[in-house]
Amino acid sequence: MQIKPSLSSIIDAIYAQKIAFFLVFFSIVFLTYAVLYMVDFLPEAPTPTVDEVVVEMMEPLVAGEEADSAVIAAEPLSIYIEKLNKEIVVLNPVSSSIADLDEALLSGVVRHPYSADFTEPGNIFILGHSSHLPNVLNRNFQAFNGIEDLTWGDKIYLESADATYTYRVDRVYEAKASELIVPFTPGEARLTLATCNSFGSTDDRFIVEAVLISDSLTRR
Repeated sequence: MQIKPSLSSIIDAIYAQKIAFFLVFFSIVFLTYAVLYMVDFLPEAPTPTVDEVVVEMMEPLVAGEEADSAVIAAEPLSIYIEKLNKEIVVLNPVSSSIADLDEALLSGVVRHPYSADFTEPGNIFILGHSSHLPNVLNRNFQAFNGIEDLTWGDKIYLESADATYTYRVDRVYEAKASELIVPFTPGEARLTLATCNSFGSTDDRFIVEAVLISDSLTRR
C-alpha cells in the first residue's frame, strides 16, 4: 500500500533543501521580470499631465503666497504637434545647468530658460529627448520622436495658462550639437525644437524651426 507523505514531511523536505528552493524561486522571479521587460510590459511611473502642471504652478496662489500670474501666463505649458498627433508637457526650469535640464527632461520637454517666452516676441527654444529603442521605461525619452518627419507648413501649437499660439514649420534639418546656434531673434516670434538622433552619435540633433502665425486668448 502506498503511503501519502504528510504535510510536515513535505515541509521538512523543503527545509532540508532550502538553499536549492530559494535559488529556484529567485531564478523564476528574475526570469519573469526579464521577459516582462523585453516585451515592454512593466509598469511605468505616471507622467504629469498638463492640468497637473498647471495646478502645481498655481498652488502658491491658493496657499496665499505672492505669485506673479503674468509670469505663469508667459510660459508654455504644453506643445501639440499636429502631424504627429502628440501633446507633451513643457517644463520651464529656472536653472540652465545640465543636471537641472536633464532632470526636467524626465518629465517632458524643456524650454531653455535663456530663450524667449510669451511676454515679448522672440525665439522660444524647446529641447526634448528622442529614442527609437523598443523598450523605454520612461516615455519622455521618446517625447520628440518623429519631429524629423515634419515639413514646411505643418502646425505646432504652444499653450500657456490662458492662450494658444500657432506656429508654422519653416525648416527641418540635422546638425551637430557644436553647429547648433539658436538665434534670439528679438522682435520676431519664432519657435525652435531640438532633439537627439538616436540612430547616430549623441552629438547629432534634429532641428525644427517655426514661425508664429496666430495666437488666441482661449486655449485650444
